Amino acid sequence: MPAPFSFNVTKTDGAARRGELVTPHGRVQTPAFMPVGTQATVKGLSPAEVRATGADILLGNTYHLMLRPGAERIAALGGLHVFMQWPLPILTDSGGFQVMSLAALRRLEERGVTFRSHLDGAMVQLTPERAIEIQALLGADIAMQLDECIGLPAKRDEIERAMQLSLRWAERSKRAFDSVRNGRALFGIVQGGDDARLRDRSAKALVDIGFDGYAIGGLAVGEPQDVMLKIVEETVAELPRGSPRYLMGVGTPDDLLEAVARGIDMFDCVLPTRNGRHGMAFTRYGTVNLSNARHADDPRPLDEQSTHAAARSYSRAYLNHLIKANEMLGQVLLSTINLAYYQELMTGMRAAIEKSALAEFAAATKEGWVRGDIPPR
Repeated sequence: MPAPFSFNVTKTDGAARRGELVTPHGRVQTPAFMPVGTQATVKGLSPAEVRATGADILLGNTYHLMLRPGAERIAALGGLHVFMQWPLPILTDSGGFQVMSLAALRRLEERGVTFRSHLDGAMVQLTPERAIEIQALLGADIAMQLDECIGLPAKRDEIERAMQLSLRWAERSKRAFDSVRNGRALFGIVQGGDDARLRDRSAKALVDIGFDGYAIGGLAVGEPQDVMLKIVEETVAELPRGSPRYLMGVGTPDDLLEAVARGIDMFDCVLPTRNGRHGMAFTRYGTVNLSNARHADDPRPLDEQSTHAAARSYSRAYLNHLIKANEMLGQVLLSTINLAYYQELMTGMRAAIEKSALAEFAAATKEGWVRGDIPPR
């Protein structure tokens, strides 16, 4: 029988934690970065290519899979793991981000959210109970409560309204999940915008309800990094030491370094693949724009020390050509290179925490970014 969900912290370094998630579909080493597979695919990449970057968990999206191809259809075809041929753990977002990003297409009520489908205009309802049902049909190892995410800046009364609604939805999500648990996990989501007192209230209320893990949502939605990190640090202090902590939708390599140092265990973000599709590479030299003309005659690889073969083998000139010609292969290669760099960064942080040397690792990593890309010969 598959192992039920559990989490174990094996080493700490200040607030940073080294740990392991156990799920029905395998183990995840933390701190962990989850590539985003919104529609049962990480854009342009096969599951084998994603796995080769070092990823051992993916993120899928309840809202988009509900619309197409449909949760019931995926369940009938064996569940999301079988459907997309990813045998390792999957976390599914509940659709709460779409409550914000598709505000023009939805109606928000106490019962839930009614969306006008961006595909065919059909009206579809997503309630806390339905969000849990969909995630159970998908077979997600880690499910998320339905919440309301709002952009920043926002008025305090609007932030508080959304936070309170998210807490009521959290209670309903938990009741619905308890009947379909089957060894899987449910995470609650702390809301409260950039207001520390609201975040404190949200976190304490979620802990009282009782979840397998806790996410910090509603950040990286318009606020400066220093505000985000302050909220993270204050919120983490209210969360259980023995539960995983997930910072949703974040972020840049620097965001990951800083958030791990403040006690975050899990991340997801579209930046590595989205930026890769637009010619931007994340490297130990910082961000490199492969569409820049300076690379057009450069025979060197992007980074001969990378753990990923594509970064070590293909020349900068070839990558520049692919991007300038809008060839699909360029987007694929840079997406894999970026995902591999993110996983390399996470591996480095895990090793540093084990040696109680995260601060030194972070300083050396940032020094490389500041030093910048090596110039052409």
